[in-house]
Amino acid sequence: MITKHTCKNGLRIVLEPVPTVRSITIGIWVLTGSRNESEKMNGISHFLEHMFFKGTKTRNAQDIAEAFDSIGGQVNAFTSKEYTCYYARVLDTYKEYALEVLSDMFFESTFPEEEIKRERKVVMEEIKMYEDTPDNHVHDLLSQASYGNHPLGRSILGTEEHLHTFTKDTLLAYKDARYTPNNIVVSIAGNVEPSFVHKIEAEFDRFSNTHNELKREKPVFENQTIVKNRKTEQAHLCLGYNGLAIDDKNIPTMRIINSVLGGGMSSRLFQEIREKRGLAYSVFSYHTTYLDSGMVAIYSGTNVDQLPLLEDTIRDTILNLKEHGLTEKEFKNSKEKLKGNMMLSLESTNSRMSRNGRNELLLQRHRSLDDIIRDIDGVDQQRINEVIQQTFTEEHAKALIVPND
Repeated sequence: MITKHTCKNGLRIVLEPVPTVRSITIGIWVLTGSRNESEKMNGISHFLEHMFFKGTKTRNAQDIAEAFDSIGGQVNAFTSKEYTCYYARVLDTYKEYALEVLSDMFFESTFPEEEIKRERKVVMEEIKMYEDTPDNHVHDLLSQASYGNHPLGRSILGTEEHLHTFTKDTLLAYKDARYTPNNIVVSIAGNVEPSFVHKIEAEFDRFSNTHNELKREKPVFENQTIVKNRKTEQAHLCLGYNGLAIDDKNIPTMRIINSVLGGGMSSRLFQEIREKRGLAYSVFSYHTTYLDSGMVAIYSGTNVDQLPLLEDTIRDTILNLKEHGLTEKEFKNSKEKLKGNMMLSLESTNSRMSRNGRNELLLQRHRSLDDIIRDIDGVDQQRINEVIQQTFTEEHAKALIVPND
């Protein structure tokens, strides 16, 4: 049973006891990401995330790392387009200790200038590493082709040029403006009593700022084509179609469609492109949701000589999907697959923490597993066909990375 507690300062806590495990995962979710950055500040959310690990008033960077290594725990963080998350997974006997270290990082990080200079170099290497991985980088290009100059079209990592402008004062100003209690959720899942929320409330009762409603502009889905040359052996292709927002009633329908199109080894794209034609090793589709928009993306990599055939096969697969819809077998199998994947994922405290934290941060509601299964079972073929026709139009975005020669 998931319980929710709203603190006096507006911070929300969601807790899900799982008494059958010996671990606990604590996550701090902040409603800010690359979408909330100006063009000049692109990358600051991600850089700030890095700096939270670089020392507090009482711990240096090594102390923070050893704090979790010494107890066999894990600590990490990630930044997305719309949120940032800091989390730790430890044995249940160390839950108070993990909470204390996380809150120390969150409130008492000092952002030393020498650490900023050092970490700036680290993130620059991360950017270069990402750009040297074309099967990852092409997805950033697809966002740019889909959303243009809108913040959703920019990279989460930012650019080297912008990184050089970030100072301690810049980081503190961004943190004070975005990291307010009303924009933060603390999510806990594992072997923990509901009374643990009071310890969390005590630790998070030291905000100097109180409230800030973040503004966002809804993007217009653009249909651009971006082609880049890189030193690579393969051509890497991404196609993007306008998708659904996170709270759209047709999300269960879209999940079924994506599962059939490119969501696994039995999907149409995998079978047509890899199994029948041997055109690619990697081929898949996915649906990304945002607060007010979404995107269906298709990715595959192949020899540049086979690129025309690859694109033709993808186009023919989508055309067949639009003309004939799903077979009864695909329809039933994809529903069972989605339900099975969901139930298996809930065996992890990290997955439960992430699911609850994200739901509270973005949707402010939590649905039971039975409710979600009913939604999936309630999807019919008519709704499937309507969403297919709505989504897979001729107007789509395209990103392509091809070898230099």
